[in-house]
Amino acid sequence: MTLRNSHLLAGCLAVTLFGSSSLTPAQPAKPHGRGLTTVADVPMPGPAVRFDYQSFDPASGRLYIAHMNADQLVVFDVRNRTLVANLNGFQRVHGVFAAPPVHRVFASATGDHQVVAVDTRTLQIVGRAGPIDYPDGLAYAPRQGKIFVSDEHGGVDAVIDAASVRLMDAVPLGGGAGNTVYEPVSGHILVGVHQLNQLAVIDPATDRIVGRYSLPGIENPHGIALDVAGRAAFVAGEENHSLAVVDLNSMKILSTYEVGDDPDVLAFDPGLKRLYVGAESGSVTIFGYGNRRLTLLGTLEMPHAHTVAVDPQTHLVYFPLEDIDGRPLLRIMRPD
Repeated sequence: MTLRNSHLLAGCLAVTLFGSSSLTPAQPAKPHGRGLTTVADVPMPGPAVRFDYQSFDPASGRLYIAHMNADQLVVFDVRNRTLVANLNGFQRVHGVFAAPPVHRVFASATGDHQVVAVDTRTLQIVGRAGPIDYPDGLAYAPRQGKIFVSDEHGGVDAVIDAASVRLMDAVPLGGGAGNTVYEPVSGHILVGVHQLNQLAVIDPATDRIVGRYSLPGIENPHGIALDVAGRAAFVAGEENHSLAVVDLNSMKILSTYEVGDDPDVLAFDPGLKRLYVGAESGSVTIFGYGNRRLTLLGTLEMPHAHTVAVDPQTHLVYFPLEDIDGRPLLRIMRPD
């Protein structure tokens, strides 16, 4: 997500801890009539500046949020709706990804050209890997224990060993790197390639590209979400407000759609079969998915709502909004 020698750290990470008293009570439901209803606006710490990616860990109920222009990583408990911690030391943090099998969350500190690893049990920094030109989106390949990092400006997917937090390799893409995701059925990494308008497939066992697939009608493929059970990928073109449904068996586009200007982060709820497409323009497009096609359910206009996460168990949807009446907040919504 963009706005146009690894080493270990000892010592303490600056952490601000929060209890339940830091929250205001959940607000009464506010109907929007566009597919989602607000159930709570939770104040966020830090200044009213830009947020970026989020990563949800269903096992712990924690939502990790990159507060990009605050250089902070927010840890939020979705079950109790409480702030767990606000972690400092993540310069221009863009991407974030929780990897529960190794008890770590990884964050791309783009200002430092590094990926930072945090122990989820202690919330201490345990390592940094780099240099990476412009680290952005992240994915975890559990079988190989590797983190794949979109180096958007460097035109590669960087590869990090999750255990040692060591930069291992770089996979040349031939264009700017869009979002990077792990597809568990094939065990491959998928990454959008800007300029070439392709979806590249990487084998994490060899760190080599094993397929390139054109995305006609999609310009600068960036945001990606998966319907794992349905074997489909949703890929957004940030340059032409477009969205494609890609069959992961044939790797062919099944259909394309229009979304808000400059689509950024996508989130898919596999239980409700709903897709949420956040855009830099502040437009959130909501689709239902069935029979290999998307049906438009509604659109919302919310300032700065370019990043979205969903809890597949409760179906609640999370939007960190940088500036609402002069303060940052986390808007929690439920589907109508």
